[in-house]
Amino acid sequence: MTQLEKARKGVITEEMKICAGEEGVEADYIRRGIADGRIVITRNVHHKTIKPLAIGKGLRTKINANIGTSKDHTDLEAELEKLKIAVDAGADAVMDLSTGGNLAQIRRAIIQKSTAAIGTVPIYQVAVKMIENKKAISEMTADDIFEVIEENGKDGVDFITVHCGVTRESVSALEAQGRVLGIVSRGGSMIANWIRCNNRENPLYEYYDRLLEIAYRYDMVLSLGDGLRPGAIEDATDQGQIAELVILGELARRAQDAGVQVMIEGPGHVPINEITANIQLQKKICREAPFYVLGPLPTDIAPGYDHITSAIGGAIAGAAGADFLCYVTPAEHLRLPTLQDVRDGVIAAKIAAHIADIAKGVKGARERDKKMSQYRKDFDWQGQVDLAIDPVKASALLEKSKSANEEGCTMCGEFCAIKLGRK
Repeated sequence: MTQLEKARKGVITEEMKICAGEEGVEADYIRRGIADGRIVITRNVHHKTIKPLAIGKGLRTKINANIGTSKDHTDLEAELEKLKIAVDAGADAVMDLSTGGNLAQIRRAIIQKSTAAIGTVPIYQVAVKMIENKKAISEMTADDIFEVIEENGKDGVDFITVHCGVTRESVSALEAQGRVLGIVSRGGSMIANWIRCNNRENPLYEYYDRLLEIAYRYDMVLSLGDGLRPGAIEDATDQGQIAELVILGELARRAQDAGVQVMIEGPGHVPINEITANIQLQKKICREAPFYVLGPLPTDIAPGYDHITSAIGGAIAGAAGADFLCYVTPAEHLRLPTLQDVRDGVIAAKIAAHIADIAKGVKGARERDKKMSQYRKDFDWQGQVDLAIDPVKASALLEKSKSANEEGCTMCGEFCAIKLGRK
């Protein structure tokens, strides 16, 4: 039985107990959340070397870091170093989005080294295989797709992004309205192109039950991908995005009925005044299934600083109910991220997640800020560094004031308001 089936039978599993301890909630809260489809636990039955990770309503907002090779950069050791940096900086999960090199070998190495939950996008491996065999991506078959998904499950992947909502209907809705930037999801674009070239329905949608059977075998969480997400704020909340979301809501219900855990992926570029509405709409249509958002990015004109743009959008999305934030690095839209880009992206996402947790009233979130204020009042520099989201940077920047006998930093020195207030 899967975690979802056990939860519905009233069974509190060891995984639920571990997650409850991590979250500071009762184990039955986790069980009920899973039973209702509001919480998922991401741990493949073959991936026992990691702690189970709970994502969903009432829990700490989680963050994911993307790593992976491209055809231009196929250094496995560099990706394993990115994995370490991401986890050390606080990523709760890591997705391997590799598209260059031996993808199966890369994935297995990442799973073996990781202490965090691992996600993948299997359609990438299918596409790479087609190209390696001198075929067009549009020539892939349903068997090609499901064989790779099965392989991911066997390897121990904890959650997979599958673009099941990119269908004839949703693509037609997108094309009818028109977009500035079209489809920006790689997986979404591959599926939409396959539909056009073959004049057939998306195999992931047409043979959805086959996908459910594989996910069920490994208790692998399905992350229903937003293949038609907007890549420009001008395209946000349009017919294509909403048509796909409605389909994902129905597919989420079917997954849960089959005992398969599911979460929903959300929009990319969304104006700040539409973010809350997007989250509320998803929660309503998908019956409060956990929401996994990329960003959102509330402006398109900040290349080089999109980790900041994403943190702004992520904090608002999280406060409105998003459960899982996918980080964005400063390199977004520009290049494959470096080691430093990965770290900067994780830290920015952690800041956004914590801001969201304060707004949502997550247990312990606001208390941490209160403790920091006390440390500042007491000029407890080490306490401030240790409590910081990024202790490494906080320690590196700290410069105590000699003129104020170290009771204050060099910004104010002897004119420190806290020091003067004491007198």
